[in-house]
Amino acid sequence: MATPTADRPSLGEHVDDAPGRGRPVVAAVVTVGAAVGVGELVAALVSPAGSPFLAVGQAAIRLTPEWLKETAIAWFGTYDKVALLTGMVVVIAAITVLAGLASRRDERPGLVLVVAFGLLGVAAVVTAPTFAPLDLVPSGAAVLAGVLVWRWLRGLAVGDPAPAGDDPAPAPAGAVSRQRFLTTAGLTAVGAIAAGVVGRVVNAGAAGPTSVTLPPAPAGPAPVPVNADFVADGTPSWLTAPADFYRIDTALSVPRISVADWSLRVHGMVDREVTLTFDQLRAMRLVEAPVTLTCVSNEVGGTLISNGQWLGVPIRDVLALAGVRPGAQQIASTSSDGWNANTPLGPLTDGRNAMLAIGLDGAPLPVEHGFPVRMVVPGLYGYVSATKWITDIEVTTFDGFTSYWEQRGWGKFGPVKTSSRIDVPRDGATVPAGPTVAAGVAWAQHTGIAGVEVSVDDGPWQPAQLAAEPTVDSWRMWRLPLTLARGQHQLRVRATDRSGAVQTGVEALSIPDGATGWHTVAVTAV
Repeated sequence: MATPTADRPSLGEHVDDAPGRGRPVVAAVVTVGAAVGVGELVAALVSPAGSPFLAVGQAAIRLTPEWLKETAIAWFGTYDKVALLTGMVVVIAAITVLAGLASRRDERPGLVLVVAFGLLGVAAVVTAPTFAPLDLVPSGAAVLAGVLVWRWLRGLAVGDPAPAGDDPAPAPAGAVSRQRFLTTAGLTAVGAIAAGVVGRVVNAGAAGPTSVTLPPAPAGPAPVPVNADFVADGTPSWLTAPADFYRIDTALSVPRISVADWSLRVHGMVDREVTLTFDQLRAMRLVEAPVTLTCVSNEVGGTLISNGQWLGVPIRDVLALAGVRPGAQQIASTSSDGWNANTPLGPLTDGRNAMLAIGLDGAPLPVEHGFPVRMVVPGLYGYVSATKWITDIEVTTFDGFTSYWEQRGWGKFGPVKTSSRIDVPRDGATVPAGPTVAAGVAWAQHTGIAGVEVSVDDGPWQPAQLAAEPTVDSWRMWRLPLTLARGQHQLRVRATDRSGAVQTGVEALSIPDGATGWHTVAVTAV
């Protein structure tokens, strides 16, 4: 057996310093992180839409079955995108670990992983609705960075196969000490994270509403009545703060559009094609009005509903500029990221406050909610009426265009259904026996709420007190004093709209055109 000398470490030193299975795994994880980081940085500098990571996520959204999307929204609500990206990270990490383990004696599994991820990014970018050749650059940069980092780190981690000999733990040629390898890998990981963060920061600062000045509407905003809600009893405030406004869309990365670059094209079944810049749109007649928006994915008793004070140009005025031809039935609206919706012409031209909104609650639109311009149409679910980051309107027929969600089984027209919700007491709550107050919200946009009733333990329906109704295009708050005996109780609520229609108690899922049923909560009085 070989005897240790000053120039040759002992057996114990060899075992401690010899690369094990962990090093290739670390090298693989850092390599993939570096590729993602470089891809994000290059995308921010060259083409934000070309981010390989986000492009794959967007492709996943496009290809995900509708039932799975609804399940994700039901489970995660407005955090559905965070859940998707987290799931992607977990899957990528698991595959990367396996590739690292397989690369102990051969670098090819790691190379295949990097190239495969790169090709996946390319495929996602190429199949995106807004693909441009420049979008390929970030994926190419990510693959190149991944290959270079992998060959370098794996060489430091494993080195070349050591020759056979009498040493039970020969050190492979080219491998470095554990400390040096971990230091190098750590610094590389920090660089990868920095590249990704810088890319996100650059992209986030590319455009925004901070420098936009909004002209006031001629009549000014309608004052909010002091009795429009029952916040003291537990209802939401009548106006939703922009930071609390629900957000459901398909954009993993919020489009960043400067007002100088934005334009809206109006074409199709029109007398003349029209293209409007932001300044031209802003100079047109403006209206400001409160409108409640509701997501069709909102479950019975759900929270995907918010009310805002919107400032914008009536859509009927924009359509009048182009001149709608006889026979036209709907518009197809498209966002800057390729998402589209169909909206019947009736609700856009019947006098309601259907608008191309440029402001929310006295300020320019937040980027997450459509800056610089989005659609707002009272009385229709968002999937047929609320196109954010809008850049194109085509006037067409019902047969001439099938929208993103209609292709996935949703209804064509999407009128909001009369609905109501109990906000207090919460389901499963414990309340003091005796006098208490139930309170909540009801909505039937552009029809209005005429009454709300509550039933306790399948007893008779009791009429609730209604808050003021400043406009039929917004939700309406309600409250009802109750006396509950000790024990378990069940409360349910229903609304009646101004047409006389009573909210149905028949339970239905949100697909294809909105959930129905009476919101019911169970409480315990003690």
